[in-house]
Amino acid sequence: MYTHLNRFVRTAMGAAVILAAASAGAQDVSVDYDKAADFTHYKTFALKMGTGWGNPLSEKRVSDEIASSLEAKGWTRASEDKADALVVLHGATSTKKNLNTFYSGGYGGYGWGGWGGGMGSTTTTVSEYKVGTLVTDIFDAKSKGLLWRGIAQDEISDKPEKNVKKIGKVGDKLFKNFPPGSDPKKK
Repeated sequence: MYTHLNRFVRTAMGAAVILAAASAGAQDVSVDYDKAADFTHYKTFALKMGTGWGNPLSEKRVSDEIASSLEAKGWTRASEDKADALVVLHGATSTKKNLNTFYSGGYGGYGWGGWGGGMGSTTTTVSEYKVGTLVTDIFDAKSKGLLWRGIAQDEISDKPEKNVKKIGKVGDKLFKNFPPGSDPKKK
């Protein structure tokens, strides 16, 4: 019985690690917009950095990706004084912590010694990782009223090439149903 239980515990821990790794790799994206705004009136945009995150290479890549995504939706880049909309990017990073607890050995459940019957051991480790947040705001250039906001969050890799791939996906996800009202399924 002990070997079957031990095998079950190892399998369950392995599945938990795989699920945690799979969920950590997904970008979290949310979008909100002014429901009263008529996006058919907006055809040009100017883009500027509102809050940088201290990495000029990454900031340029993100700016280029956002501009490219808007251009793919039919908008044209213009100077700030000639644009219908002003796109402002804000970025931030934060350090998050994961607590990982692993149980090994023991019979599980309640035993003479309490949880696990005193036959196993518990190990908890702390891992830190960085999360990047990108806020993309689109304002009416004349009224300065907020029209649209997209927020994307993802774990930042230590490998720049992985971050470049993530940046390449963020524009597609943020502007999937842009401009609002353009999704044929919602009409």
